[in-house]
Amino acid sequence: MIRARGDGIVSGRRNRRRGQLYLVVVVLAILGGYWLTPISGQVVVVPENKSPALLWPQMRIDANSLGDGKKLAIQVTDVAPWANVLVTVDGQPADMVDWSSVPGGTWTWKWAITPTKNSPASQAEDAAITFYHDCDTGCIERGRLTVGVRDRGPVVSPPRPATAVPTKLGVVFANPDRDWHGRGGWDVELTYTRLAEEDHWGIDDLAARVYGAASKGLRVLVRVDYDRGQSLPPADDYLAQTEYLRYVQRLARDDRLRAVYGYIIGSNFNALDSNSQAPDRPVSPAWYARLFNGYGEAASRTDNVVQTLRAQNPGVRVLVGPVRPWNRDQDGERGLIDVPWLNYMNSLVAAIDEGTRAKVAAGIPMAGPDGFAIQAAGRPDAVELAGRSGAEEPRLDLKRTAWDGAQAGFRIYQDWLDVINGHQTTHGLPVYITSANTFAPDDGTPPAQNYPRGWLTTALQTIDEEPQILALAWFEDGPLGDSQWEWFSLSRRSGRMIDAAEEFDVLLQGRH
Repeated sequence: MIRARGDGIVSGRRNRRRGQLYLVVVVLAILGGYWLTPISGQVVVVPENKSPALLWPQMRIDANSLGDGKKLAIQVTDVAPWANVLVTVDGQPADMVDWSSVPGGTWTWKWAITPTKNSPASQAEDAAITFYHDCDTGCIERGRLTVGVRDRGPVVSPPRPATAVPTKLGVVFANPDRDWHGRGGWDVELTYTRLAEEDHWGIDDLAARVYGAASKGLRVLVRVDYDRGQSLPPADDYLAQTEYLRYVQRLARDDRLRAVYGYIIGSNFNALDSNSQAPDRPVSPAWYARLFNGYGEAASRTDNVVQTLRAQNPGVRVLVGPVRPWNRDQDGERGLIDVPWLNYMNSLVAAIDEGTRAKVAAGIPMAGPDGFAIQAAGRPDAVELAGRSGAEEPRLDLKRTAWDGAQAGFRIYQDWLDVINGHQTTHGLPVYITSANTFAPDDGTPPAQNYPRGWLTTALQTIDEEPQILALAWFEDGPLGDSQWEWFSLSRRSGRMIDAAEEFDVLLQGRH
């Protein structure tokens, strides 16, 4: 995107969309108003406390500007000198071409974009052109233009298809070209605090992916990490904590992300490779709980993720991030089963529970998590299967004696549930499997090598019988623009991932 201030242009982004526009209906929208009667092809939404004559901004498009250059020209005029402005077309940022002002009067910004082949703007269907301001702290919607053959009315977030049938099945990094066959599944996305302005992992590309996924009827969970190789701020680094909380606040404030179902706070933080920037100060259970809901601090303190998010967006869900299974890098207080990963989880949940109860006792409600994200990897070649088919593994207990009876495969989700349900304020909270496949981190065999046909079907059947678990997301779908996760990708279909990809599609069609 290009952000403009009163003194000029700050930064730029590339064009992204291709296509052709045929019919135009203009809708000037400001959220929270009422509809006026259409006149000459225009419909205006006016806030209840304003008259139509005071309606701003004025937004125009040039329907002939596509032509051979495939460009759509957009002009916005307003009476306020907004800073850090942005225009999107169907969620995709446009490039600013120019801006100007009339002293004591109005400010005008001009954008251009090349619609993609899948854009409604390229198919003579409805397309939403939206004007935002103050995007440096979270884009605030100022006006909306609806282009196409039909009039949708004001839209706060991408419309979810009414025919979408809910399913627990989902993916990490949903391929925008995937056919979901009318199923309202799950998409898990990722963003980094320290890459907020970068391509793909930053907030603008995240917003575009959320828009596209929500428009298909998907429920989107966004994982918020601090940086590559550093899932969350290092222990006792209060400057990094402040930086993280400001980004969380920005995400919650951004109108482009209103369709987000919930935010996942970090992932794999018990492992040293997720604490690579400060291995001497890894994220301990106590530090995680301090960051999450203020554990260990005075109840009056609000510098934590839960209160920061809910102050900006009370309706969004805040999820505890997943602990990496079978990892011994950090330990914790002994729980029901004495192994490092479950001890760490037990200590983490106990601290969050204590922090929640302290807030409630001080008269501060809604201070705890809305649920937990967990990982559940399968182990189709486990010795405990004793000759049984790897496709049956998700429904079989693989309690490993050397691990004090801890589950060694997909049913580790039962171990996580036992910890979560063993504490007062977290008992019964919703659980989301946000990473599932047949890769056990301590084994190292990727799904492209060991996936047994039928495993995903069995996993979904098993989770469908677990009312506390709401999602089962395969890691991952892709493509991400590189081959980092090729041996896991449903879309790349390498090796035995062909079987997994075909099975996933069959499950979406309800033919299992």
